[in-house]
Amino acid sequence: MATDDQQRQHRELEEIRRGFVEMGARMGSLFEPAELDEQEQPAAPPAPAPPTLARPRRWRAAALVLVFVAGGAFGYILPKGQSDNPDSPPPLAATLTTRAQVTIPPASPRTRTSVPEACLQTAIKGDEVITRLVANIRDTRLNLALKDYTTASQACRKEASP
Repeated sequence: MATDDQQRQHRELEEIRRGFVEMGARMGSLFEPAELDEQEQPAAPPAPAPPTLARPRRWRAAALVLVFVAGGAFGYILPKGQSDNPDSPPPLAATLTTRAQVTIPPASPRTRTSVPEACLQTAIKGDEVITRLVANIRDTRLNLALKDYTTASQACRKEASP
């Protein structure tokens, strides 16, 4: 009975293989060019479309550059500032210009911030704890570093409070 099942499976496997071979022969290879039968002729490649859109775009770009250059030239050539009309009001900037005297106060004594030693130890211990956590070192060394950080933090808080 076991041999019947094995033979049946072998036959099914051979049918599947044959089906793949036939399908491969019909489809052809994707890596090699298909072989043409004598009756089949290669299709002529489609004629490229004439580049009709390129010219209007070039003309538009050239016209845009020309307008930009002409505007810059007129802006440079035309008079700036006051007009020749005597009835026109003076420019606004001339009427609003005033000078204010600014007095600089004398330099004040510079305060220097000092940090208690316990706070520096807190920062060092905190860095050590973070390094162990990032390196995934989770043993007694981490516990000791965390305890040291806690005591240093409490000491810092006592020294820094007024």
